[in-house]
Amino acid sequence: MNPSLRQMRALVALAKTGSFTLAAEHLNVTQSALSGQIKELEQMLGVRVVERTTRKAQLSEIGRELTPLFEKMLQDLDRAMADIANRKALKQGSVRVAAPQMLSCTLIPEVIAAYKERYPDVQVWLADSPVEMVSARVFSGEADFGIGPDRDTTAEIEAQPLFEMPFVVVYPPGHPLERRKRITWADVNEFPVISLQGQFTERLLRDMHASFREQSLNPYNEVTFMTTALAMVHARLGITVCLPYAEKMVQLYGLQMRTLESPALTRRFFVYTRSARALSPAAESFVAFLQEFAASHHWNVPQL
Repeated sequence: MNPSLRQMRALVALAKTGSFTLAAEHLNVTQSALSGQIKELEQMLGVRVVERTTRKAQLSEIGRELTPLFEKMLQDLDRAMADIANRKALKQGSVRVAAPQMLSCTLIPEVIAAYKERYPDVQVWLADSPVEMVSARVFSGEADFGIGPDRDTTAEIEAQPLFEMPFVVVYPPGHPLERRKRITWADVNEFPVISLQGQFTERLLRDMHASFREQSLNPYNEVTFMTTALAMVHARLGITVCLPYAEKMVQLYGLQMRTLESPALTRRFFVYTRSARALSPAAESFVAFLQEFAASHHWNVPQL
């Protein structure tokens, strides 16, 4: 049988005050309750911890030996409980987020800045990653969660829908597309298209084929990064297709962006977490804030 927290607190308070009356006041209990806790401790140990006199309470040799041990245990526990309370109240804590490169240099910094205004004491770490590495960083524990487009996952990774957005076409000022009231996917193929290598274009072509079999996309050039594609559009080497969250980067290159129609193809994004691993209070609050942030934007397609 181990001493209870109340018994340990009673002995420490008695050691500090030297009086049952003062110790009871310090712990906000009655003197009889305090005396009962000390007696229970002595009965459990089988030895006296307090030498009672008519003038004051003095600790026995065993009591003096136990007091610093109990005090340290109580201090460690109190610190741990205060730390948990602060984390729950978001007065401290950290969040580690993995996100693809383009999201990391456009949307996610805006979310972090807005989140920090609400929860200034929580540290948010952003790990910009290739799309294919987002889930890997979550699985390894490098990130609490990841944000990215629809990808095939393993049983160890869970995907929670975050937002959905339509594809847009990006072109330089004065381009012929600027004069059209609406821009369709058929219009895109009239001009040199600079696309991304890998799954971005592969999945887009698959979606296009499912929506209209006679229409496809014929890239003029394929590059690795969207920033490269935007730079080439800025140099008037062609046009490109991307997603609305890249708007800030599109503006930096002085380009224009319009939603593509007929049909309005969309891309879904998810929050990726490790299966059977609970998020910390800080990470949970950031995910909720991110969902709230995305829902407030015009490009977010409402989930049915």
